[in-house]
Amino acid sequence: MSSPSPILDSAPSAGPDPDIARAAGSYAPDSPGGSRLPGPAGPTGRPARRGQGLLPVRAWVRPGIAAVLIGLSWLLDALTGSPATGSVLPGPAGLLMVGAALVSGTPILIAAVRALRHRVVGIDLLVSIATIGAIVIGEYWEAAAVTTLFAIGHALEKGTLQRTRRALTDLVSTAPEQAVVLRDGTEQTIAATEVRQGEQVLVRPGTRVPVDGHVLAGRGAIDEAGITGESVPAEKSEGDPVYAGTVATGGLLTVLAEGIGADTTLARIIRRVEEAQDAKAPTQAFMDRFARWYTPAIIVLSVVFGVLTGDVELALTLLVISCPGALVISIPVAIVAGIGRGARDGMLIKGGEHLETSARIDTVALDKTGTLTTGRPVLTDVLPLPGRTREEVLLWAARAELTSDHPLAAPVVWAARAEGLDLGQIPEQADAVVGRGVLARHGGHAITVGSQAMLHESDIGGSSERREAIDLADETARRGRTPMIVTLDETVLGVIGLADTPRAEAADAITALRRAGVREVVMLTGDQPRVAQAVAAEVGIDTVHAGLLPEGKLDQIAALQARGRTVAMVGDGVNDAPALASADIGVSMGAAGSAVAIETSDIALMRDSLPALAQSLRLARRTVAVMRQNIVIALATVGMLLLGVLLGGVTMSLGMLVHEASVLLVIVNAMRLLRPVRG
Repeated sequence: MSSPSPILDSAPSAGPDPDIARAAGSYAPDSPGGSRLPGPAGPTGRPARRGQGLLPVRAWVRPGIAAVLIGLSWLLDALTGSPATGSVLPGPAGLLMVGAALVSGTPILIAAVRALRHRVVGIDLLVSIATIGAIVIGEYWEAAAVTTLFAIGHALEKGTLQRTRRALTDLVSTAPEQAVVLRDGTEQTIAATEVRQGEQVLVRPGTRVPVDGHVLAGRGAIDEAGITGESVPAEKSEGDPVYAGTVATGGLLTVLAEGIGADTTLARIIRRVEEAQDAKAPTQAFMDRFARWYTPAIIVLSVVFGVLTGDVELALTLLVISCPGALVISIPVAIVAGIGRGARDGMLIKGGEHLETSARIDTVALDKTGTLTTGRPVLTDVLPLPGRTREEVLLWAARAELTSDHPLAAPVVWAARAEGLDLGQIPEQADAVVGRGVLARHGGHAITVGSQAMLHESDIGGSSERREAIDLADETARRGRTPMIVTLDETVLGVIGLADTPRAEAADAITALRRAGVREVVMLTGDQPRVAQAVAAEVGIDTVHAGLLPEGKLDQIAALQARGRTVAMVGDGVNDAPALASADIGVSMGAAGSAVAIETSDIALMRDSLPALAQSLRLARRTVAVMRQNIVIALATVGMLLLGVLLGGVTMSLGMLVHEASVLLVIVNAMRLLRPVRG
């Protein structure tokens, strides 16, 4: 529930944050709310960030005036003996107290009335009723203290909450305002939003890259920490991708503009993070439903208590100490801080619900190619059958793979060209058989390049040829290579083998996952069992399911879930799409270059780094732990105050002071999440 009270207004709310909107400027013209985001540039060329101090001066005006009036009331009381409280008609000192209550309490009353128009009973109404009641019974000091403390608390909360959103404003601040483009052979400096797709952009050392694109010419280094979280600058040369908002640290680059304005990786990250910070976790949704009934119930109970006991002041005190501000804000402030921390480290978590689910992950399923391995296979073996030549096997395999986008196709084509083989024109026909291989037709000849299963499903070759090819494929797989059998028309030519080496950090990443609380790590791959087992043994994975089609991976995920496991699936988003969608959490790695991955993954790891997975799970667990701590703090505070009221000694002013302290405590506790995740 969105409450219009000052405290709850300070909490993360739906829709674009106004500070973010101002900061985003014209660089990101379409906010999640669909409005245009105007904003001037600061002196550094970055968007201006107004009101970013911890304690905005404007927020202190009313509580400051109220505090002065309270001080003058006490002084007048000391000098003249005119009581500041306790009489039905206020004296001079009492009038100053009433004035303090009006100055600090008027915005609270206005907010309460506005909320009631929308049928919302919030904390503002509790405070307003208590304040008006205190004035009516002559407790002017209590009225002034309650409203002033509430206003001071609001100012402090606003400042500290801004800190939890700082990760998002820091992201926005990386958006460049200007670009240098080549038009008609001359350099022109224009606004970043005026760059057109296909234009050439010059990026000099010390400037920010204004667009997404690829390097056309030049060599240099780019600091991509704002996008990927990687602190070491990346070397860039012809053909390498670059991202808007990153900083050139050396060299002159000419970049072909491909993504501009709101269609850049940076803009997508900003949208994703803001939407995620505003998305409600299941626990938060429960708290909202609870608060919707809790606040009206407190008003009714206070009225009943006052009628039964005849103690109006005690009933008003119950209203004040029962404010659920800390309870309602405890969850969203932790979510904002946790998701903000993740964004700084190159980990985009889709929202509170996915963050809570990530904290429960006990099983991680990993694809092999490109996830556990480098994703850059090389051709290692060309094994012709008797009567065939090595060149013949490689030539026809490469011709079949010419138009394929499978990761194993490129190294075959590259090796054939490196050996000077004439591949001719592209195939007249090429059809990928998912999980099997490729069927192609080139120069009137039918070619297949694929797995043993593909050969078994055909009637190509004689029995001796087929048996010999399968034996060669088995031997290749035993050596940790991926075998593919090559056929031409009705003849088996031979076997080629490719190897994709495990990532250097893979074994350490698997160990880190187990330290993060993951009980089981599973490999799901379409590769041959012997190849998969060889990689699994090297990186430390015990459970392997190999030779799987996409549907098979989906079945394995379902089987794990049927055993009561909470499963995260890490894959390439293409062959693994069904498994990623069915897993409790779908994770994509190296998402910086993929708009689809950023938008669709539950967790998008911006850099292509397996250790970041364990880091994201640790962050999720830390965030949920803070959420639980905040709930305990909020409930314990209300419980202790209630006990204090019933036993005597807790006044309205003391209750408000403790209430505001509890709100600040849960915010400060959540701010611990802004510290980097280590280990």
